[in-house]
Amino acid sequence: MSRLLETWNVAGIGVGIVVKQQLVFARGYGYRDYGKKISYTPTTTQPIASNTKLFTAVAAGLLVDDGKLDWDKPIRTYVPSIKFSTDDLDRTVTLRDMLSHRTGIAPHDGMWYKSDLTQKGLFDRLRYLDASAPPRTTFLYNNVMYASAGYAVELISGKSWQTFVTERLLQPLGMTSTTFTIAEMLEAPEPAVPYSERRDDGTLVRTPYYDDDGGFAPAGALNSSVADMSHWLIALMNGGQYHGAQVIPRSVIRETLAPAVALPNPDLESRGWTEMLNGAYGMGRITAAYRGHPVAYHRGDIRGFHSQLSVMPSDSIGVIVMVIGDHAAPLSSVVSWNIYERLLGLSLTPWSERLNAIRLEENRAIRVARATSRAGRVDNTRPSHAIPDYVGEFEHPAYGVLTIAQADTSLVFGLHKIRLPLSHYHFDRFDTPDDEEDGKWSVNFLTNAKGQVDRAEVPIDNEVVMFRRRVPTTLSSVTTLRQYLGTYGTSGPTKFDIVLRSDSSLAIKDAGGGFQDLVPVRPNEFRMKEFPDVVFQFSIVGGQATALKASDPAGELTFPRK
Repeated sequence: MSRLLETWNVAGIGVGIVVKQQLVFARGYGYRDYGKKISYTPTTTQPIASNTKLFTAVAAGLLVDDGKLDWDKPIRTYVPSIKFSTDDLDRTVTLRDMLSHRTGIAPHDGMWYKSDLTQKGLFDRLRYLDASAPPRTTFLYNNVMYASAGYAVELISGKSWQTFVTERLLQPLGMTSTTFTIAEMLEAPEPAVPYSERRDDGTLVRTPYYDDDGGFAPAGALNSSVADMSHWLIALMNGGQYHGAQVIPRSVIRETLAPAVALPNPDLESRGWTEMLNGAYGMGRITAAYRGHPVAYHRGDIRGFHSQLSVMPSDSIGVIVMVIGDHAAPLSSVVSWNIYERLLGLSLTPWSERLNAIRLEENRAIRVARATSRAGRVDNTRPSHAIPDYVGEFEHPAYGVLTIAQADTSLVFGLHKIRLPLSHYHFDRFDTPDDEEDGKWSVNFLTNAKGQVDRAEVPIDNEVVMFRRRVPTTLSSVTTLRQYLGTYGTSGPTKFDIVLRSDSSLAIKDAGGGFQDLVPVRPNEFRMKEFPDVVFQFSIVGGQATALKASDPAGELTFPRK
């Protein structure tokens, strides 16, 4: 362990080993607070990230055992308010599909990362996520499904996911140091502090916590310690029993282990490594064979902290590894497999050497990529519009609002809690700097048939997400709309009224009593709801409309106000 800490330049690691029904080894290495040189101990608490998922799967399993849910019937049978993007998905997707990442819906992590969305908010946006594969045909890791499953637990039980997990799992297991938020963790006696290597020189530096106690929680919000997690492993390894009490039904443990979707063998296919073979995802954990021994495990990775929980059920061994530092994330696997090999009397696989070589090579490749990141730029181009024309709010039904603000002669990118400078790259593309915390973002602006900037393309989650310009709510307020009301017409017989409908929207009322609804576009400008290329622009003097100019592809007409 001393050699690993030095080789990987890691701040701190916690290790626990459970054999049968007992924690037989628990120790910390390095520091829980590298800056203050405070030692890491078995009671140090840190985020366990996606190792939270098994708590959510088991919580849902408790409701299955209660007869209130079913693993394999459509989830809408029990949660009628859940809505997917198609009727076919509504009729098909089950709880097991959601918890085994086999819905066919891609990750869409950009929905929740640094957002304020609640579990209900993510649950309500499932309807906007198109499937990229038929259900049960491929493994697509999806945190949003776990967040939605957590909200389903609330809808069925009448208690929040946090309360249900606390009452049905944490309290019976005596996990008194396990918390749901960073704020709660920081109130604990021994919180871990995130330190990762600075990418330019490898120096260990303090990094921010990823603090998200909202929608993401059932997918990865728990914080715990080696000591507390040993209680969890003891229950998992002993058919759900802890200190003689049946905390988790044996059937629920069995179902989480049942293979639901096959996984590839990437180590074998890309590197010829044969230690880990034939993996499958169950619910909240992976099952596979490690050198011939059945193993169930899961990684947990969030900014600054990494963990791995694993059990070899046939050998009655469980291992907990907690790691501080993003650059040292592979150590959760390195230490876990080394422990199993030692306890089983197997030869030692050089996991540290293998994975560290890959890490160093990837770091070199990233440095080269960053140095050549502007190689595709077309020089000497200019934006097609003045900088203020790009300012505004652009919206996607699933990802929310992209805000483009102005700062002097450049722009500011805003998505959820991310705020970064946005400068011209080429043509109508603008890029942020490559931020060490939030990465690099690119926005490509598009125009409508009238030449107005009305859309913004942003690469997120390995696809291009289209945000459409959102009309500020002030433009559709009754106070704003009243200034346009009145009768308009030419000196001839053409005459019509601008009126407020019963739903407080603006419309044209013709002489025959018919209505044509108007949709606000920008200050004093509207389009016809049914025909977007028909645009109406009001001339305002002294807070009142004096004329209305109507334009369409055929031309323009101006109608004075009577």
